[in-house]
Amino acid sequence: MKIEIINKSNNPLPEYATEQSAGLDLRANIENTVTLKPLERKLIPTGLHLALPSGYEAQVRPRSGLAYKKGITVLNAPGTIDADYRGDVGVILINLSNEAVEIAPGERVAQLVVAEYTQATWVEVKELTETDRGSGGFGSTGKS
Repeated sequence: MKIEIINKSNNPLPEYATEQSAGLDLRANIENTVTLKPLERKLIPTGLHLALPSGYEAQVRPRSGLAYKKGITVLNAPGTIDADYRGDVGVILINLSNEAVEIAPGERVAQLVVAEYTQATWVEVKELTETDRGSGGFGSTGKS
């Protein structure tokens, strides 16, 4: 699939790290290092502007290494970029560690996954079909 992109950063275009990677790494488009204090959140721009095809979204997800090593994650994971959005792809990072963490210019801060979606049409009814599970949720199916 080909996606139109404008790169207003000094970073290279996002790339897949391996042949079977689902996500492309997003880099911080910042001039100076940004410090995230414990429990602090900041919007980190990428400098990327996309024109996704109709019927597709881009999902901004955390990078597992950044989460594991530094306690940094994407606050609204996954963040959705709609096909009609043309602004900067921003990443809302939060520091869940007990120490301040620095984000450097060009650092890989998140990953982007392009996914197809379907829009639903609601059909109002008086009753829903019965199932074995019924209204049980939040652990109702057991531990095994």
